[in-house]
Amino acid sequence: MFTGLIEEVGTVLRLERRDGGGRLSVRAERVLGGTVLGDSIAVSGACLTVVDLRRDGFTVDCMAETLAHTTLGQTGPGSLVNLERSMQLGGRLGGHLVLGHVDAVAEVLSVRPAGVAWEVWFSLPAEVRWCLAPKGSVAIDGISLTVIGVEEAAFSVGIIPHTMKETTLKVVKPGQRVNVEADVLARYVQRALLGRDEANSDEAGASIGLTEDVLKEQGFI
Repeated sequence: MFTGLIEEVGTVLRLERRDGGGRLSVRAERVLGGTVLGDSIAVSGACLTVVDLRRDGFTVDCMAETLAHTTLGQTGPGSLVNLERSMQLGGRLGGHLVLGHVDAVAEVLSVRPAGVAWEVWFSLPAEVRWCLAPKGSVAIDGISLTVIGVEEAAFSVGIIPHTMKETTLKVVKPGQRVNVEADVLARYVQRALLGRDEANSDEAGASIGLTEDVLKEQGFI
């Protein structure tokens, strides 16, 4: 588990494809402190296990699922990635609870100055559509951010100068793809509501003998 507060920006050395997955090597410094083999490091929001440590970086294994459903599958030598070690119980939680399980990939739509900060708009993936709300939390490439606005097909966050400077957002631009993780609390609330609706639909269908097609037409499912 992580906080969404990035410790440093690392540089990808190489991504070796193997057996449907891959092995990702990253140059880093700060996150090596206290890290041992088997520890977890969030790499641009994806929780990965350290399988090799060097004086100048580390290596993690990536499953095919990770490479297919996050931006890590498109990284290469020189790519910048946000890095954070797993949190310690008893430490400060400056961001929000981030699992390191990427829900979707979004596209940067625009980057606009907003006073001393910036407002960045992203496409709104269907996977997190009902998990985002103004003033709620979201992790973008592992960065804990606050949602400003949510529209039908887009959402925005505010970026303060420190965050812009100390994360990969310093090179953010329209067309760029980013990893998105919804707030874990919102995710469970969504699942609970879906489960309730499904249960109600089942009861309604059983009580009057409706077919699945009719239930869909009536908006039950």
